[in-house]
Amino acid sequence: MPASLSRTVLRFGLAAGAVLAVTMLLSFGFQDAIGFDHAAVVGYTSMVLAFLLVYFGVRAHRDGAGGGRIGFWRAFGIGMAIVGVATVCYVATWQFVYHRLAPDFLDRYAAHALDKARKAGASDAQLAATAKEMAEFAELYRNPLVNIGFTLLEPLPVGLVFSFVSAGLLSRRRAKPD
Repeated sequence: MPASLSRTVLRFGLAAGAVLAVTMLLSFGFQDAIGFDHAAVVGYTSMVLAFLLVYFGVRAHRDGAGGGRIGFWRAFGIGMAIVGVATVCYVATWQFVYHRLAPDFLDRYAAHALDKARKAGASDAQLAATAKEMAEFAELYRNPLVNIGFTLLEPLPVGLVFSFVSAGLLSRRRAKPD
């Protein structure tokens, strides 16, 4: 990877990762006040804001090192590289939060899920099934690779969309000679 491309990917990827990390840390601090559902909305909104940097990163590369032109797949690849860096920041932040700040996160989330089901009128059998499902998930989530895998899956679809859209908006084919 050329040095200018590496700098662009790192600069915009780390900036997007910083948006994701800071927002996660801030929303986590207010999670008891805003609740799990609103925290998820804040989280995905921050992903949208962070991944706007994909567009600006691809554009910066196109206009700088690309000489004003870039193909769709090249633009998409650069976008996904930026998303990759940001996602690594997101996963690292979550691992810190989960292991250091909130080792009881799954217990609190399970209680929230059961309370939500109870308020929705779930039967005792449905509540028992939800409790069993949450316990099975908690056991699975204790595996670090599963934990990291699930965490990777949160921002990647949003980043994928932003990479496709940015590539579509910014790609320019070379003009054919006469």
